[in-house]
Amino acid sequence: MSPSVPLQEMIRAIRSARTQCEERGVIQRECAAIRAQFRQADNGGRSHNLAKLLYVHMLGYPAHFGQMECVRMIASSRYSEKRVGYLGAMMLLDEKQDASLLITNSIKNDLSNSNQYVQSLALCTLACMGSAEMCRDLAPEIDRLLRSSNSYIKKKAALCAVHIVRKVHDLGELFAPAARSLLSEKNHGVLHGAVVLITELCERSPETLERFRKTVPDLVQIMKGLVISGYSPEHDVAGISDPFLQVRILRLLRILGRNNESASDAMNDLLAQVATNTDSTKTVGNAVLYETVLTVLDIKSESGLRVLAVNILGRFLLNNDRNIRYIAMTSLQKIVVTDHNAVQRHRGTIVDCLKDQDASVKRRALELSLALVSASNIRSMMKELLLFLSSCPPELRSQTASGIFNAAERYAPSQRWHIDTILHVLTTAGGDVRDETVPNLIQLITNTSELHSYTVHKLYRALITDISQQSLVQVACWCIGEYGDLLLKGDCQEAEPVQVSEDDVLDALETVLQSHMSSPATRGFALTATMKLSTRITENVDRIRSIVSIYGSCIDVELQQRAVEYNALFKKYDHMRAAVLERMPVIEKNSPGHTNGESTGEAVKEVQPVRVKQGEPQQPAQPAGQVCDLLDLLSSTEEPLQPPSTGGGGGPPQSSGSAGAAGGDLLDLLGGLDPIPLAPAPTVTVYDKAGVSLTLSCEKQSDSGLTVTLTASNSTDSDISSFTLQAAVPKSVQLHMKAPSGDSLPARGAAKVTQVVMLNNPSKVNLKMRIRLSYSSSQGSAVQDTVQVDSFPAP
Repeated sequence: MSPSVPLQEMIRAIRSARTQCEERGVIQRECAAIRAQFRQADNGGRSHNLAKLLYVHMLGYPAHFGQMECVRMIASSRYSEKRVGYLGAMMLLDEKQDASLLITNSIKNDLSNSNQYVQSLALCTLACMGSAEMCRDLAPEIDRLLRSSNSYIKKKAALCAVHIVRKVHDLGELFAPAARSLLSEKNHGVLHGAVVLITELCERSPETLERFRKTVPDLVQIMKGLVISGYSPEHDVAGISDPFLQVRILRLLRILGRNNESASDAMNDLLAQVATNTDSTKTVGNAVLYETVLTVLDIKSESGLRVLAVNILGRFLLNNDRNIRYIAMTSLQKIVVTDHNAVQRHRGTIVDCLKDQDASVKRRALELSLALVSASNIRSMMKELLLFLSSCPPELRSQTASGIFNAAERYAPSQRWHIDTILHVLTTAGGDVRDETVPNLIQLITNTSELHSYTVHKLYRALITDISQQSLVQVACWCIGEYGDLLLKGDCQEAEPVQVSEDDVLDALETVLQSHMSSPATRGFALTATMKLSTRITENVDRIRSIVSIYGSCIDVELQQRAVEYNALFKKYDHMRAAVLERMPVIEKNSPGHTNGESTGEAVKEVQPVRVKQGEPQQPAQPAGQVCDLLDLLSSTEEPLQPPSTGGGGGPPQSSGSAGAAGGDLLDLLGGLDPIPLAPAPTVTVYDKAGVSLTLSCEKQSDSGLTVTLTASNSTDSDISSFTLQAAVPKSVQLHMKAPSGDSLPARGAAKVTQVVMLNNPSKVNLKMRIRLSYSSSQGSAVQDTVQVDSFPAP
């Protein structure tokens, strides 16, 4: 190839290459010729060679050796060379290259050139690759050009100023006056650049934002002129007058009207006019409407205008374009919390989007549908969601199941409906549910004693139908183990009774134990259920004993340990098997202020609150955040509460009866050593008011560890509910609160609530504790009170 071939010939030769190796050979030969010509002192084809090098750069081949040639050509007085030089600088140079600093002086000279096209080249290059140092040096020149009389130059200068503001935030104040004056221009290009510049200034400086809020009337007038103007060939796009400028103005109005009532009021009428007069049949009109909706929802707009915006998004949901439906649902999801009723009007359309073929639209429709579930529509919405769950993609099943569980827990119209819904989900997508689903459902079943027979029958049918859904099988095994006697009786008013024999139930559990689909955890549920049935059936105890004995040599350690322990119950401790395997008590939910058995009062101990005496009751309606006011045990000068020295409220622990004695035999692993009876820990009454008393006892665990047991009782004639205890200690003491025994105090001391608090005092400081009690009386009024303990009984 000749070194002097034109650009078109080089392009033709590269495109005709049949292999990549041949293409590289063509480019290498041409680059070698370009280098040789760059080294010549007088080269008349410099712009031609640089143009070819830029094409090579666009193909991805190295072209860095042309950087200095770009610098030389920018300094040329010929426009043709200067144009290619600036183009090369924008492509081959950036602010990290040292050569970029060499063109600063050339750009400054060209900004003062009398030719507007030379000025334009310099402005475009500075806006493309100007470094922070170049921007600082040339900012005064850009400000001067913003005030020129040439609209073409002002448009370029405004966009260059945007780049400078992004690079050097401090220079924003320099351009603010000129940007304000540009809003009076008639040229749309200048207006567009001015709006972009003002938007950038307002986003970076709150002071500038306040100053430009005065321009809202001017922007409103410009926007009105665009909306009501007739056909303009220069700016018309699909029947919309300059939609690009309209979108930019709407974005600026959104920034100016945010959190400002006066500015929002000034643009409310305009937004309503744009929303009603813009054609929504074209994509261009939809773009303007979408920006209008975002502006309406982001400013302090009128309620009617917000409803109009939601209705526009509802029309978007009916659009055939999936992109428009997607952005509509994304916007509706952001406002469903504040305008729930307005979004509810479009519930049917949103649910229909669950059937869309596009995965992204489906996901957004699912999120929005779950957000729309309420107590009034729970039944209808759940039917749609369960139908969607049966056919949804695998990647959405987990999210759908979790959403259904949360909605059912919050808005379930009845306990039976709640159980049926969860069982339906487990039957459909049991392998995709979260791990906590099984214990949550078990807790729900234990709390609905009137539905135990119905639940065990339904779970048994589900178990014999399909054992592949592990979560469902685990719950079914647990329920059969607890309420197997109800299943064998066959009495079930809520469902059609089915006669089930003992062998049928054991066959089902044995199938689970032997199935290759069962996980180790599921086999553990089935083995325990089989063992529990030994006290609920009468004729097949020997079969149960043989099933359990098989797993005494199981390779799974957990199953092996269970089987060995159960075999011991059959042999050595058969006399207490019925007591050990009796039904589980009702599982109560954690009380307020506790999560997973741990009190949030542990986090409270880091704050220093105001000290309160025992006789000063707290106001019942306090924010939850004021729990942090518990601590500051050492900053008050008031007299502390002195607890009595006698254990008035406490008594010796109650005997556990024969079951407790049998339990001692079970745990007597050393064979006959009698346990030494321990003296009860001394207790003191730290609170006694309005029939509610609180006692405290201590037990020393180590040199720095102490276990404090708080016991509350109710001597009034009415029950107390929502009873919680919270504690705080000095910062140097570590506090850990275990789950309380309950959250209700029956009348006349029928039962007590205990709360165990673990303290670790490595610094050996003087222990003090502040305790807050809160409960609801029988009249429904909330009561809060605080007591301080400055001395603890000897452990």
